[in-house]
Amino acid sequence: MSLYVSDAQLELFPSLGWDEVGPRASAEVRAALERVLGRQDGGCLTDIERYQLAHAEGADLLALLVAANELRRDLVGNIVSYVVNRNINFTNICFVGCKFCAFSRGPREADSYFHSLEDMGRKAKEAWEVGATEVCIQGGLPHGLPPFYYRDILRAVKSAVPGMHIHAFSPMEMVYGVELTGMPMRDYLTMLRDNGLDTLPGTAAEILDDEIRHVLSRNKLSTAQWQEVIRTAHECGIPSTSTLMYGHMETPDHWVRQLMLLRDIQNETHGFTEFVPLGFVHQNTLLFQQGLARSGPTLAEHLKIHALARILLAGSIHNIQVSWVKLNRKLSQLCLHAGANDYGGTLMEENISREAGATAGQYTSPEDFQSLILEIGRIPAERNTTYSRMKIKLPVESMISEESLVPEFA
Repeated sequence: MSLYVSDAQLELFPSLGWDEVGPRASAEVRAALERVLGRQDGGCLTDIERYQLAHAEGADLLALLVAANELRRDLVGNIVSYVVNRNINFTNICFVGCKFCAFSRGPREADSYFHSLEDMGRKAKEAWEVGATEVCIQGGLPHGLPPFYYRDILRAVKSAVPGMHIHAFSPMEMVYGVELTGMPMRDYLTMLRDNGLDTLPGTAAEILDDEIRHVLSRNKLSTAQWQEVIRTAHECGIPSTSTLMYGHMETPDHWVRQLMLLRDIQNETHGFTEFVPLGFVHQNTLLFQQGLARSGPTLAEHLKIHALARILLAGSIHNIQVSWVKLNRKLSQLCLHAGANDYGGTLMEENISREAGATAGQYTSPEDFQSLILEIGRIPAERNTTYSRMKIKLPVESMISEESLVPEFA
């Protein structure tokens, strides 16, 4: 079995089927994947099997990708969803100093900014008027933030657009809010929920390993704090996404441990709406410039993490999202063939990945999403933030049959 698969071969994997690649894989990998395909549940794997899949190369890697695509089809059908939303980074002023971030600025830098509450309401209203159902709000952590500022942002947005879903504030921002107010975490999250916080981004996770986190950002919240915020939010009725940043200084073993941690949390709280692998954008970051990280993910890593997530999270977290802002057009489509079923949001103004050097742009229109999805023979559908409402978006001239829409999302 060859341990090397070229990028050209990887780009052709969507044309392969399990009957073709399965027999070529090692006996151990083939048996593990066939068991997951049969049970449709990644919980049936042993730790050894999970690490084998995470380190898969050559024919084993192709088998992983094809199996993930088949499992995706069995679990969620051929729909690829997206949400119409606006990304609002309310300030780029931040004292945390993450080495993987090129977005943050000091308060006296010429290009630093801080949007007012009126600006936040105006931006939300503009988004609503062009069809957005969600605003995604995150920002830097400036010194001297008013203690209840996150609550005040929620009030400003809900006052301007009562029907807008607010997906806002990373676990790091929640820890900062608790420090500012002195409130217990549960009380603080309950207050935000009661003032309009609908869902929480599961960002600020990066790699949930404190040794690596100390290098990435020694001032950031710990793995234990991230878990506390997420578990408490779920217990308070605030769902969240879940994330992992890959392609920097982590190893596939870190992927496995984090995916299994997320699976454990989901099995306890049922609060995750999706899992989002976030590729490290290296160009403008200190982490790369200081020689502490590799130059972002390889094609094999991009595809493998999406496929591994589909396999390991099967039976737990239903939706696997591609982060299009960190991927080009073709790569995002390939990841949808490797187990993913969601394109994320239109965003309208994305700044964090762009500042780090991403070139995919700041906005993808619903029409662009529909074209990208139709190009790979899948069904585009506009969803709400929690996947509880979905509307198929097929052009009149589409030849895709309604039979291909099932099974539908749970």
